[in-house]
Amino acid sequence: MTYLTSALQAFFTDYVHIQRNLTPNTIASYRDTWRLLIKHICTTTPTTADQIRLEDIDRDTVTGFLDHLTRERANTPATRNARLGAIRVLLAHTLPDHPEAAETIRRVLTIPPAKTTKPLISYLNPQETEALLAAPDVATWTGRRDQMMLALAINTGLRISELIDLTTNNIHTQSSPYVECQGKGRKHRITPISTTTRNQIRTYLQERNRLPGNAFFPGPHGNALSRDAIEHRLATHVRTAAKTCPSVDSKHVTMHTLRHTTAMNLLHAGVDITVIALW
Repeated sequence: MTYLTSALQAFFTDYVHIQRNLTPNTIASYRDTWRLLIKHICTTTPTTADQIRLEDIDRDTVTGFLDHLTRERANTPATRNARLGAIRVLLAHTLPDHPEAAETIRRVLTIPPAKTTKPLISYLNPQETEALLAAPDVATWTGRRDQMMLALAINTGLRISELIDLTTNNIHTQSSPYVECQGKGRKHRITPISTTTRNQIRTYLQERNRLPGNAFFPGPHGNALSRDAIEHRLATHVRTAAKTCPSVDSKHVTMHTLRHTTAMNLLHAGVDITVIALW
Protein backbone atom coordinates (compact mmCIF):
# COMPACT_ATOMS: atom_id res chain seq x y z
CA MET A 1 0.00 0.00 0.00
CA THR A 2 1.35 3.40 -1.00
CA TYR A 3 0.04 6.67 0.35
CA LEU A 4 -0.53 9.45 -2.14
CA THR A 5 1.61 11.86 -0.13
CA SER A 6 4.69 9.72 -0.84
CA ALA A 7 3.97 9.64 -4.57
CA LEU A 8 3.41 13.41 -4.63
CA GLN A 9 6.65 14.09 -2.79
CA ALA A 10 8.66 11.94 -5.20
CA PHE A 11 6.97 13.51 -8.20
CA PHE A 12 7.45 17.15 -7.21
CA THR A 13 10.95 16.86 -5.73
CA ASP A 14 12.55 14.59 -8.31
CA TYR A 15 10.64 14.33 -11.56
CA VAL A 16 9.27 17.85 -11.90
CA HIS A 17 12.31 19.84 -10.78
CA ILE A 18 15.28 17.59 -11.59
CA GLN A 19 14.34 15.26 -14.44
CA ARG A 20 12.06 17.54 -16.44
CA ASN A 21 13.02 21.05 -15.25
CA LEU A 22 9.48 22.23 -15.94
CA THR A 23 8.49 25.89 -15.96
CA PRO A 24 7.07 27.45 -12.77
CA ASN A 25 3.68 27.83 -14.46
CA THR A 26 3.50 24.14 -15.38
CA ILE A 27 4.54 23.15 -11.87
CA ALA A 28 1.89 25.47 -10.41
CA SER A 29 -0.74 23.94 -12.69
CA TYR A 30 0.20 20.42 -11.57
CA ARG A 31 0.21 21.51 -7.92
CA ASP A 32 -3.18 23.18 -8.17
CA THR A 33 -4.67 20.12 -9.85
CA TRP A 34 -3.63 17.79 -7.07
CA ARG A 35 -4.64 20.28 -4.39
CA LEU A 36 -8.11 20.48 -5.90
CA LEU A 37 -8.35 16.70 -6.31
CA ILE A 38 -7.33 16.03 -2.71
CA LYS A 39 -9.83 18.64 -1.49
CA HIS A 40 -12.54 16.99 -3.59
CA ILE A 41 -11.77 13.55 -2.16
CA CYS A 42 -11.78 14.86 1.42
CA THR A 43 -15.08 16.64 0.78
CA THR A 44 -16.88 13.70 -0.82
CA THR A 45 -15.49 10.89 1.38
CA PRO A 46 -14.62 10.48 5.08
CA THR A 47 -10.94 10.20 4.11
CA THR A 48 -8.38 12.74 5.30
CA ALA A 49 -5.55 13.96 3.08
CA ASP A 50 -2.88 11.89 4.81
CA GLN A 51 -4.98 8.72 4.48
CA ILE A 52 -5.47 8.84 0.71
CA ARG A 53 -3.80 5.87 -0.97
CA LEU A 54 -2.49 5.74 -4.52
CA GLU A 55 -5.11 3.08 -5.20
CA ASP A 56 -7.83 5.58 -4.22
CA ILE A 57 -7.06 7.62 -7.33
CA ASP A 58 -9.21 5.35 -9.46
CA ARG A 59 -11.28 5.99 -12.57
CA ASP A 60 -14.51 6.76 -10.68
CA THR A 61 -12.76 9.22 -8.38
CA VAL A 62 -11.04 11.05 -11.23
CA THR A 63 -14.13 11.23 -13.46
CA GLY A 64 -16.16 12.47 -10.47
CA PHE A 65 -13.54 15.16 -9.90
CA LEU A 66 -13.57 16.19 -13.57
CA ASP A 67 -17.37 16.41 -13.52
CA HIS A 68 -17.11 18.59 -10.39
CA LEU A 69 -14.75 20.95 -12.20
CA THR A 70 -17.14 21.27 -15.12
CA ARG A 71 -20.40 21.62 -13.20
CA GLU A 72 -19.49 23.42 -10.01
CA ARG A 73 -16.36 25.37 -10.95
CA ALA A 74 -17.49 26.19 -14.51
CA ASN A 75 -14.19 25.01 -15.97
CA THR A 76 -13.91 24.96 -19.75
CA PRO A 77 -13.18 21.67 -21.56
CA ALA A 78 -9.63 22.90 -22.13
CA THR A 79 -9.07 23.51 -18.41
CA ARG A 80 -10.68 20.17 -17.56
CA ASN A 81 -8.32 18.45 -20.01
CA ALA A 82 -5.32 20.24 -18.49
CA ARG A 83 -6.33 18.93 -15.04
CA LEU A 84 -6.68 15.42 -16.45
CA GLY A 85 -3.27 15.75 -18.08
CA ALA A 86 -1.67 16.70 -14.75
CA ILE A 87 -3.19 13.62 -13.11
CA ARG A 88 -2.03 11.37 -15.95
CA VAL A 89 1.56 12.65 -15.80
CA LEU A 90 1.95 11.82 -12.10
CA LEU A 91 0.31 8.42 -12.37
CA ALA A 92 2.35 7.45 -15.44
CA HIS A 93 5.51 8.51 -13.60
CA THR A 94 4.49 6.49 -10.55
CA LEU A 95 3.48 3.31 -12.40
CA PRO A 96 6.92 1.64 -12.82
CA ASP A 97 7.58 1.79 -9.07
CA HIS A 98 4.12 0.62 -8.01
CA PRO A 99 3.02 -2.37 -10.11
CA GLU A 100 0.43 -3.23 -7.44
CA ALA A 101 -1.56 -0.19 -8.59
CA ALA A 102 -1.03 -0.88 -12.29
CA GLU A 103 -4.62 -1.79 -13.15
CA THR A 104 -6.06 1.20 -11.28
CA ILE A 105 -3.61 3.56 -12.98
CA ARG A 106 -4.20 1.99 -16.39
CA ARG A 107 -7.94 2.64 -16.15
CA VAL A 108 -7.34 6.28 -15.23
CA LEU A 109 -4.95 6.70 -18.15
CA THR A 110 -7.72 5.58 -20.52
CA ILE A 111 -10.09 8.41 -19.47
CA PRO A 112 -10.67 10.34 -22.70
CA PRO A 113 -10.26 14.12 -22.84
CA ALA A 114 -13.34 16.27 -23.29
CA LYS A 115 -14.11 17.30 -26.83
CA THR A 116 -13.14 20.89 -27.49
CA THR A 117 -13.98 23.25 -30.29
CA LYS A 118 -11.98 26.15 -31.58
CA PRO A 119 -14.49 28.96 -32.02
CA LEU A 120 -13.52 32.23 -33.60
CA ILE A 121 -11.89 34.33 -30.91
CA SER A 122 -14.16 37.25 -30.18
CA TYR A 123 -13.28 40.57 -28.63
CA LEU A 124 -15.12 43.12 -26.53
CA ASN A 125 -16.31 46.37 -28.06
CA PRO A 126 -15.99 49.59 -26.01
CA GLN A 127 -19.47 49.24 -24.47
CA GLU A 128 -18.83 45.63 -23.47
CA THR A 129 -15.42 46.53 -22.08
CA GLU A 130 -16.93 49.29 -19.99
CA ALA A 131 -19.60 46.92 -18.64
CA LEU A 132 -17.00 44.31 -17.69
CA LEU A 133 -14.78 46.84 -15.91
CA ALA A 134 -17.82 48.09 -13.99
CA ALA A 135 -18.86 44.57 -12.94
CA PRO A 136 -16.58 44.02 -9.87
CA ASP A 137 -17.92 45.36 -6.57
CA VAL A 138 -15.35 48.04 -5.80
CA ALA A 139 -16.76 48.43 -2.29
CA THR A 140 -14.73 45.29 -1.46
CA TRP A 141 -11.01 44.57 -1.64
CA THR A 142 -11.50 41.57 -3.95
CA GLY A 143 -13.64 43.71 -6.25
CA ARG A 144 -10.98 46.41 -6.46
CA ARG A 145 -8.32 43.77 -7.09
CA ASP A 146 -10.41 42.13 -9.81
CA GLN A 147 -11.13 45.46 -11.50
CA MET A 148 -7.40 46.22 -11.53
CA MET A 149 -6.71 42.78 -13.00
CA LEU A 150 -9.26 43.23 -15.79
CA ALA A 151 -8.07 46.76 -16.57
CA LEU A 152 -4.43 45.68 -16.76
CA ALA A 153 -5.26 42.64 -18.91
CA ILE A 154 -7.26 44.76 -21.39
CA ASN A 155 -4.65 47.53 -21.49
CA THR A 156 -1.61 45.29 -21.93
CA GLY A 157 -2.87 42.03 -23.41
CA LEU A 158 -0.90 40.02 -20.86
CA ARG A 159 -1.49 36.28 -20.91
CA ILE A 160 -3.10 34.69 -17.88
CA SER A 161 0.22 33.05 -16.95
CA GLU A 162 1.91 36.46 -17.04
CA LEU A 163 -0.78 37.97 -14.80
CA ILE A 164 -0.31 35.14 -12.31
CA ASP A 165 3.46 35.68 -12.16
CA LEU A 166 3.30 39.47 -11.77
CA THR A 167 4.82 40.89 -8.59
CA THR A 168 4.80 44.41 -7.28
CA ASN A 169 8.41 44.70 -8.50
CA ASN A 170 7.31 44.14 -12.12
CA ILE A 171 5.21 47.30 -12.26
CA HIS A 172 6.90 50.59 -13.11
CA THR A 173 4.79 53.75 -12.82
CA GLN A 174 7.31 56.48 -13.62
CA SER A 175 6.96 58.95 -16.52
CA SER A 176 7.01 56.13 -19.11
CA PRO A 177 5.03 53.43 -17.27
CA TYR A 178 5.43 49.78 -18.20
CA VAL A 179 5.10 46.24 -16.90
CA GLU A 180 7.82 43.64 -17.25
CA CYS A 181 7.19 39.93 -17.22
CA GLN A 182 8.46 36.58 -18.34
CA GLY A 183 6.34 35.68 -21.33
CA LYS A 184 5.71 32.55 -23.33
CA GLY A 185 8.84 30.47 -23.76
CA ARG A 186 10.44 32.26 -20.78
CA LYS A 187 11.03 35.35 -22.92
CA HIS A 188 11.46 38.62 -21.07
CA ARG A 189 8.83 41.16 -22.14
CA ILE A 190 8.30 44.85 -21.45
CA THR A 191 4.82 46.17 -22.20
CA PRO A 192 3.83 49.85 -21.92
CA ILE A 193 0.75 50.83 -19.95
CA SER A 194 -1.50 53.83 -20.40
CA THR A 195 -1.53 56.84 -18.11
CA THR A 196 -5.05 55.92 -16.96
CA THR A 197 -3.96 52.42 -16.00
CA ARG A 198 -0.79 53.80 -14.38
CA ASN A 199 -2.90 56.07 -12.16
CA GLN A 200 -5.19 53.19 -11.24
CA ILE A 201 -2.16 51.06 -10.37
CA ARG A 202 -0.77 53.74 -8.07
CA THR A 203 -4.05 53.86 -6.16
CA TYR A 204 -4.28 50.08 -6.07
CA LEU A 205 -0.73 49.68 -4.75
CA GLN A 206 -1.46 51.93 -1.76
CA GLU A 207 -3.86 49.23 -0.58
CA ARG A 208 -2.05 46.20 -2.02
CA ASN A 209 1.23 47.03 -0.28
CA ARG A 210 -0.41 46.71 3.13
CA LEU A 211 -0.92 42.99 2.48
CA PRO A 212 1.67 40.20 2.85
CA GLY A 213 3.75 38.88 -0.03
CA ASN A 214 4.55 40.58 -3.30
CA ALA A 215 2.14 38.93 -5.74
CA PHE A 216 0.49 41.74 -7.66
CA PHE A 217 -2.85 39.93 -7.62
CA PRO A 218 -2.89 38.04 -4.29
CA GLY A 219 -5.43 35.57 -3.01
CA PRO A 220 -6.71 35.35 0.58
CA HIS A 221 -3.34 34.17 1.95
CA GLY A 222 -1.09 36.51 0.00
CA ASN A 223 -0.10 34.00 -2.68
CA ALA A 224 -0.72 34.72 -6.34
CA LEU A 225 -4.16 33.84 -7.66
CA SER A 226 -4.23 30.52 -9.51
CA ARG A 227 -5.33 30.12 -13.12
CA ASP A 228 -8.50 28.44 -11.91
CA ALA A 229 -9.28 31.31 -9.53
CA ILE A 230 -8.76 33.94 -12.23
CA GLU A 231 -11.01 32.10 -14.66
CA HIS A 232 -13.66 31.76 -11.95
CA ARG A 233 -13.50 35.47 -11.10
CA LEU A 234 -13.71 36.43 -14.77
CA ALA A 235 -16.76 34.20 -15.33
CA THR A 236 -18.47 35.82 -12.33
CA HIS A 237 -17.88 39.33 -13.65
CA VAL A 238 -18.94 38.40 -17.18
CA ARG A 239 -22.32 37.28 -15.81
CA THR A 240 -22.67 40.58 -13.96
CA ALA A 241 -21.67 42.60 -17.02
CA ALA A 242 -24.26 40.81 -19.15
CA LYS A 243 -27.03 42.22 -16.96
CA THR A 244 -26.27 45.77 -18.15
CA CYS A 245 -24.81 44.88 -21.56
CA PRO A 246 -26.65 41.81 -22.95
CA SER A 247 -24.30 41.42 -25.92
CA VAL A 248 -21.61 40.20 -23.50
CA ASP A 249 -23.71 37.10 -22.92
CA SER A 250 -23.47 36.15 -26.59
CA LYS A 251 -19.69 35.88 -26.40
CA HIS A 252 -17.53 33.21 -24.82
CA VAL A 253 -15.36 35.59 -22.79
CA THR A 254 -12.06 34.18 -21.54
CA MET A 255 -8.78 35.82 -20.54
CA HIS A 256 -7.66 35.26 -24.13
CA THR A 257 -10.68 37.30 -25.25
CA LEU A 258 -9.26 40.21 -23.26
CA ARG A 259 -5.89 39.73 -24.99
CA HIS A 260 -7.66 39.77 -28.35
CA THR A 261 -9.52 42.92 -27.26
CA THR A 262 -6.15 44.59 -26.66
CA ALA A 263 -5.04 43.66 -30.16
CA MET A 264 -8.20 45.07 -31.72
CA ASN A 265 -7.88 48.28 -29.71
CA LEU A 266 -4.32 48.70 -30.99
CA LEU A 267 -5.44 48.00 -34.55
CA HIS A 268 -8.21 50.59 -34.32
CA ALA A 269 -5.69 53.07 -32.92
CA GLY A 270 -3.60 52.71 -36.07
CA VAL A 271 -0.82 50.46 -34.78
CA ASP A 272 0.76 48.41 -37.55
CA ILE A 273 -0.50 44.84 -37.60
CA THR A 274 3.06 43.47 -37.75
CA VAL A 275 3.77 45.22 -34.44
CA ILE A 276 0.57 43.82 -32.92
CA ALA A 277 1.59 40.31 -33.97
CA LEU A 278 4.69 40.64 -31.79
CA TRP A 279 2.71 41.94 -28.77
